[in-house]
Amino acid sequence: MAERSMLITDKVLAKLPYASSGQYKVNDTELKGFVVVVGKRTKTFAAQGAFWRDGLREFAARKKIGEAGEMTSRDARSKAKDILAKIARGERPDDDRSVKRGAISLRTAWERYRDGHMTRKSRSAGTIENYRDHMERLFIDWLDKPLARLGRQPNLVAERHEKITREHGGYIANGAMRSMRAVYNHACKTNLDLPKVNPVTAVDWNAERRRDTGMGAGPLAGWFIELAKLDNAVRREFHLLTLLSGSRPTALKSVRIEHIDLRRRLIRVPKPKGGEERAFDIPLSRPMIRCVIRAIRVGRVAYPDQSAFWLFPADSNSGHLAEHKEDRRDLSKWGNELRQTYRTLAQAAGISQLDIHLLMNHSLPGVNAGYITRDGLLGGHLRKQQARISQVILDAAGNAADTTWLRRSRPEDAIPPEALKAAA
Repeated sequence: MAERSMLITDKVLAKLPYASSGQYKVNDTELKGFVVVVGKRTKTFAAQGAFWRDGLREFAARKKIGEAGEMTSRDARSKAKDILAKIARGERPDDDRSVKRGAISLRTAWERYRDGHMTRKSRSAGTIENYRDHMERLFIDWLDKPLARLGRQPNLVAERHEKITREHGGYIANGAMRSMRAVYNHACKTNLDLPKVNPVTAVDWNAERRRDTGMGAGPLAGWFIELAKLDNAVRREFHLLTLLSGSRPTALKSVRIEHIDLRRRLIRVPKPKGGEERAFDIPLSRPMIRCVIRAIRVGRVAYPDQSAFWLFPADSNSGHLAEHKEDRRDLSKWGNELRQTYRTLAQAAGISQLDIHLLMNHSLPGVNAGYITRDGLLGGHLRKQQARISQVILDAAGNAADTTWLRRSRPEDAIPPEALKAAA
């Protein structure tokens, strides 16, 4: 569209020729954004402008005011001023929504996601803490800034990902960006002024590989000798049960005494990863029962108050084992490395993929697997499979003198006789 510039008055408009084809635009030299669009038969007043924020144009808009001849240029100029003022405030013509300065901050978006989504859906305390660490440590300087700023400048998010990668590593950087993506998507549902494209899409993700740190049968004999030398017997039994159950260490650390049912040979995990709806029971093999009995016995001696509530008591604020990491010189494998070892040895024991999924509380693959009732397999089939895995683990431990404690327990002072009879 051809353009001209002049002071728009009624006299000037009367002399302006109609367009021979198409349209042309006349810009007012006194009020920027006040224009007349001249066509073949009409001359139309309009106001056009753009809203800018943080150096970026957020939107541009043009609003028709009226036809020359039906209103004066003076009246049209007055209305143009009102329209241009609204655009400057972030209000779109003919739209009740407005882009407000000081809109939702990252801090508010995070708190709403935490309270309105994660807590309401019973996400685990560990998951919430992981998000909190990302938002309140790695993005601390952004917390009180408008979230829309990141939506308009995704380059800031990409640069922060690179910075976190350099300072903390690729896995943490990727994890932090997944947290940011979730918080932003949640905020978009109730904040229509946010740019709809998540700024995390600008991130060039770091390559991630599943950590291959589990053990096969070969190294287990040496690992058991290391385990036997740990001074803290409660920690020793914790690491052993982690290996024998293949459970996530976070879930085992918070096992309460009332979660243990020796008569049915089960441990209940009420809040695993994924929340309460993923609650499940761990079937106990005989070696696992002996481990549990030893843990209760030594816990009552070492931590008499805390052991009334927790399977793995400790002198911590929570009353139970809080940190499961060990010096690698003392114990070469712990935590999720033992979960990987369990998975590896379960395969070696000939356990089916589906049974391993059930024992480790993984989501079941495929539509048909969704028809399986886990509780129907728990008391018989899954316990037998658990026993096979435990046997492979103990066979791999060998007959080293330092591992004779694995074969015995002295439960008389710790467990009621009727429970012991059920566990025998």
